[in-house]
Amino acid sequence: MNGLNKMRRGCLIYNPAAGRFPSRLLCERAAGVLRAAGWTISLEQTHNGDHIRELTRKAVSEEMDALFVAGGDGSLNRAVPELIGTNTALGVLPAGTANVWAQELGLPGLTWTRWTALEETAHRLSHAKVYSIDVGMCNQLITFLLWAGVGLDAFIVHRIEPRQRWEKHFAILNYAASVVWHATVWRGMNLAVEVDSKQIHGHFLLALVSNVHLYAGGFAQLSPNARLDDATMDLWLFEGETLGDTVQLAWELINGNSANAQGIHQIPFHHLTMQSDSPMFIQLDGEPYDIQKVVTIDISAQSLKVLVPDRTPHPLFSKQ
Repeated sequence: MNGLNKMRRGCLIYNPAAGRFPSRLLCERAAGVLRAAGWTISLEQTHNGDHIRELTRKAVSEEMDALFVAGGDGSLNRAVPELIGTNTALGVLPAGTANVWAQELGLPGLTWTRWTALEETAHRLSHAKVYSIDVGMCNQLITFLLWAGVGLDAFIVHRIEPRQRWEKHFAILNYAASVVWHATVWRGMNLAVEVDSKQIHGHFLLALVSNVHLYAGGFAQLSPNARLDDATMDLWLFEGETLGDTVQLAWELINGNSANAQGIHQIPFHHLTMQSDSPMFIQLDGEPYDIQKVVTIDISAQSLKVLVPDRTPHPLFSKQ
C-alpha cells in the first residue's frame, strides 16, 4: 500500500443509467469535494459498457493517478480489465443498485435519506491509501472483482438484466420474487469440478467463486475470512435440486450459517475448472455472460490498484 500525498490527477466517470437516482448533479458535487482536497478532476459521462472501457483506457494513457467510477458493480466490472497491471487506481462512488464493492469498503450508498453519499465517499477517498488486490479471470478472458457464479444466481441474472431505472427502485422485492419464481423451474446441474488437484462430482444448485466477504446484494456475509491480496479465492458448492432446497439455501445465507450447513461446501483454491453435461449460465459481478459448458477460473494476484478508506467493516488484507 502507498499513501496518496502525491496522487492528485483523476478522472470521474458516471453512468447516468446506473442505480435508482439521476447522478450528474451528485457527481459534480463529489468532483467538487475532490478538487477542494487538491485533486485535478475531469468529469466524463459514460454511454455504455464499451464507453466505460474507452474512458478507462484514456485515463490510463494519460497516466491518471485514479479513475473514480460513479455507478454500480456492473460499471466497475467494465473498468477493471483496462486497469489491471497499470498504476491507475480504481475508486468507487457508489451510485448503483446494490454497490457490494462499496459495502465491502464501508462506503455509503445513495438512498432517499442520504443524498450526500457520493460527497461523503469522495471525502473519504480523497486521502485514501492504495492497495493492490487480486482479480479473478474467467476462461482466461473475462475479469471479475467480486464473484463468478454458475447455476441458480446466474440463471436469475440472465432473466432480470438489464433492468429499467424504475425497476431498480424495487430491486430487493424484484430479486426476491425472481428467486422464488425461477427456483420453481431450476433443478440444478451436474458438475465435474477440478479444484487445484482435487476432483469433485455432484449435483448442485449453485457453484460460486467469491473474492469478498459479502454476497446477495450485501445481505449475506459468505466468506468471513476473505482477503483481497492472498492469491486465493473461495469456491462454494451448494447441493440441491428442489424449491425447498433453494429456500433452505437462502435461509442459511441470510443467517450467516453457510460454513456449517449441511450440503454447502467451501473450498479455497488457486485454479479451478468446472464442466457440466448441460450449458451453464454464468454471472460475473452480477452481470450475465455467455453460456458455457466449461468454465475455468484463475487468479491474477495483486494486479489491480484500488483506493481503500482508512476504516473498513472487515479486515480486507493479509497484513491487517
